[in-house]
Amino acid sequence: MAFFFLRVLAVLPLVALAGCATPPPPASAPVAAAPRPLMVDPSDYSSIKADDVLFRAIGLVGTPYRWGGNTPAAGFDCSGLIGFVYRDAAGIALPRTTAELIAMHAPSVDRAALRSGDLVFFSTQGGGQVSHAGIYVGEGRFVHAPSTGGTVRLDYLDKPYWQKAYLDAKRVIQPERLAQTAP
Repeated sequence: MAFFFLRVLAVLPLVALAGCATPPPPASAPVAAAPRPLMVDPSDYSSIKADDVLFRAIGLVGTPYRWGGNTPAAGFDCSGLIGFVYRDAAGIALPRTTAELIAMHAPSVDRAALRSGDLVFFSTQGGGQVSHAGIYVGEGRFVHAPSTGGTVRLDYLDKPYWQKAYLDAKRVIQPERLAQTAP
């Protein structure tokens, strides 16, 4: 987990400086025609809200599990954690239960296309009914409040238990198309 944070922190200054790295055109350069707008592919877009959700969720790792809990002081169950994080970090009010979360009108996401902030759903009791959910944070990991006596934690989707129980994923935060100029 520390490697993940260090990697994120190492990349942020580079991204900020990248826009400043281009030298200005020479004074004698001819004036070019106005650049034409170009739409950015949403798969290249990193949502600030999704990043806020990611960091808020990771910041709650270690908070005690409590059935029905939905605040850091009271503890969390899985849907209480999701609701708190989205409300606190992104200003988005979500349904309270896992059944309501998986039924909400948000696009399903293929497991191979998961992005930070996506919700992941599991059938931990068998029968194909949703019974657990978490927040995908990247690199095959998700944050969730797993069970009584436990704490909010990071887990890998590729662990056999979670692979077997995996049902679906939903993208709550939709990427925006940003206008940029063509080179």
